[in-house]
Amino acid sequence: MYAIVRAGGRQEKVSVGDVLLIDKVTGQPGDAVELTPLLLVDGTTVTSDADKLSKASVKAEVVKAAKGPKIVIMKYKNKTGYRKRQGHRQPLTQVKITSIDS
Repeated sequence: MYAIVRAGGRQEKVSVGDVLLIDKVTGQPGDAVELTPLLLVDGTTVTSDADKLSKASVKAEVVKAAKGPKIVIMKYKNKTGYRKRQGHRQPLTQVKITSIDS
């Protein structure tokens, strides 16, 4: 059984036991998080009906806080001597899927 869930503006395919990185969620390691299912697949049964999905739940456990890769933003204007350098690392959360209930 697997599910497609909405996690931080993206869609992820998950099954029980998967560990994935999502956008930062509040909570300490060990806390439970519930993700919104968009599609459930159980063998040959595919559930995409909004009424049935409202009763379904995908539960995950926060493993740890993480950071994404560093990106460098460079601004430059020719012939004026203007240069600006900036960096960014996206805060993420590592979660482990504990259960998928339909």
